[in-house]
Amino acid sequence: MATIEDVARFAGLSRTTVSRVINDQPYVSEEKRSRVEDAMKALGYVPNSSARRLRSQKTETIAVLLPRITNPFFNHLIESMEMKASEWGYQVIICQTHDSPQKERDYLELLRKKQVDGIILTSIQNEWEVIEGYLQSGPIVLCNENVEEAQVPVVHVDQAKAAYEATVHLIEQGASEIAFLHGGEDSYVFRHRERGFLKALHERRLPRLEAEVFSSAVDVESGRALFHQIRNNYPSINGVFAGSDEVAAGFIYEAVQAGVKVPEEISVVGFDNQAISMLMKPSITTVEQPVQDMGERCVELLIHQVENGYSLKREEHVFKHRLQARASTTRQSKLVTL
Repeated sequence: MATIEDVARFAGLSRTTVSRVINDQPYVSEEKRSRVEDAMKALGYVPNSSARRLRSQKTETIAVLLPRITNPFFNHLIESMEMKASEWGYQVIICQTHDSPQKERDYLELLRKKQVDGIILTSIQNEWEVIEGYLQSGPIVLCNENVEEAQVPVVHVDQAKAAYEATVHLIEQGASEIAFLHGGEDSYVFRHRERGFLKALHERRLPRLEAEVFSSAVDVESGRALFHQIRNNYPSINGVFAGSDEVAAGFIYEAVQAGVKVPEEISVVGFDNQAISMLMKPSITTVEQPVQDMGERCVELLIHQVENGYSLKREEHVFKHRLQARASTTRQSKLVTL
């Protein structure tokens, strides 16, 4: 029975190069890849993936923890991660926490039990000191979450700056009383966005409202419900910063049904630049994140640590966001990019 050493001799290449081809890893020329494949075919060599994993003590599997797959932002993020992971011969398993701290801890146990090689956290439900205890079992990368004390790779946009710019845009379009609709006060994303939101209010000397921050805004239905809550209880609010385009779309839909003019009576900004933001009438002003680039970078960082070892140190990768101004805040019909 042929061995990997036999394939290397037949192809006239090193064992390492043959191994990289077998594991479908990048950075191997097409000419060398072809020589290895020809040698394997000639010798009848078939890689034993189970034995290979046992020898390396790797599962060639990474876990991605996210709150819910139904959010289009996470759809796109997972797609980019899965495609990049497959280039390295790795599989991705999707773990939905549904914003549950206990479920998050249960999935983190996969790392401790050596059932996955590493974990990407796209949202965090526990305090960092809880998650930190799992770092002795394997590498963790943070995506879309910026925990300042985390000594791990962190991939994100500046959420505080993005929220600040979105709020300033609302103010410049004439909003004087603004509501912030968000998914949950326990998330690190919320903390950063709230800081940017409040900074904009303070700098532009807008008054703090009796109720300006509304939680549990996670999807279209909650956006619809929040429209009625705000309209009935806080009718003077004339600007809304929503934590996602889904929430913004639900809010705008109900506004239109109720005969409330957007943006003349109330302006709305969403987040993520999802497809729904362009399909709504009026189209939704939104903050765009480079989802594909962020997802790919997270996978590259994680697999690099799996393959080469990792150390507990902070490595920050900040991607640029962009505010797309559309009809939900501006009366011009054309698209404006800021």
